[in-house]
Amino acid sequence: MFFGRVRPDWSKEGADWPHHKASRFVEAGGVRFHVQELGAGPDALLLHGTGASTHSFDALADRLALRFRVIMCDLPGHGFSSAPRASRMSLPAIANSIAALIDSEGRKPALIVGHSAGAAIGVRMVASGAVSPRAFVSIAGALAPFGGPAGFIFPVMAKLLNLNPFAPHFFARGGASRSRVVSLIKGTGSSISDDGVDYYARLLAHPGHIAGALGMMANWDLTRMADDLGSLYMPALFLTGARDKAVPAADAERASRLSPRGRLETLPAVGHLAHEEAPEEVAERILRFAAEAGVVPTASANSAKREAGSSRP
Repeated sequence: MFFGRVRPDWSKEGADWPHHKASRFVEAGGVRFHVQELGAGPDALLLHGTGASTHSFDALADRLALRFRVIMCDLPGHGFSSAPRASRMSLPAIANSIAALIDSEGRKPALIVGHSAGAAIGVRMVASGAVSPRAFVSIAGALAPFGGPAGFIFPVMAKLLNLNPFAPHFFARGGASRSRVVSLIKGTGSSISDDGVDYYARLLAHPGHIAGALGMMANWDLTRMADDLGSLYMPALFLTGARDKAVPAADAERASRLSPRGRLETLPAVGHLAHEEAPEEVAERILRFAAEAGVVPTASANSAKREAGSSRP
């Protein structure tokens, strides 16, 4: 294996990974997925963003698992999931591979929650008819192409870096630096826990994880997203952080208008990683929204909020 594609080792890094006991590995859609499942109730599929893994939903999953059977996976090429061929790292291909995973497990998500690029993957899954959730939640969803010159420059840069076999190794050399990771996270407008910083640092120390993120970015195309958003006929909640420096609030507002039953809500004191900064508030809003959509009983949202207060942070 080329050194630039070395991936995190589950027997080492995975030993103390969040929700380790809920983890297993499943072959589906040409990917060996790292999957986590916890809780009981209607199925809720959680999809993380570029460069993250299931750890991103650690505290949020605890709270949602009080009312849902939460299903999470590392995206292809991310974390502990294997990397498919480059041609299978596009938005439709990733959506199809996760749909294959869900189908192989016999799951029928009643709720989809996607963060950043994960929201775009969830929208594509709905638009393709692969899933038919009763409610959809986007957290800081990356649901519009970059505007202006960035719309050309960023994809080209990602493609060039992805073609360079030394690029992931170069970036990984400093990936484990806490100061670098803190700087990257602050650049999104967020401030997360020390544990959260450590997990990102451990992932970014591995060229394979970085290669997966670059591969996805190099093949990313959101030109059809406006049409895809029009396919969200179920209630759809678009959460945006007032301090988000990665995705403009205007993108969430636009997405909520394009969705037939879209609703926009702003979280006043958080950035792009809202679910990691304020898992209690994000969970409360999701549970309330799911209750209004009839996915869980109305009374459950309030009782889950009380129970969440005693769950681990």
